[in-house]
Amino acid sequence: MLALMLLLSIVLGTIPLLGIAWILLRSAITSVDGLFMSLILLTLSGVFYLNVFLELRDRGVLPFARKTTPSSPGHPPKTD
Repeated sequence: MLALMLLLSIVLGTIPLLGIAWILLRSAITSVDGLFMSLILLTLSGVFYLNVFLELRDRGVLPFARKTTPSSPGHPPKTD
């Protein structure tokens, strides 16, 4: 079930990028409508890809984005 949600997030994150490519191909990026539509589509794509990133991080697939745990939970942090 989680793999299906991950795949769905990837697909739904790619569709707005195709819309931006269409706007660029039509040379409508220079209009105000094209600019704001591109910003909205980038936001949608970013939300879905953020979901993909967080899901892959939680699964441990991305080694550079692992959650760090405190090394010694018994000691409070130093304050100056």
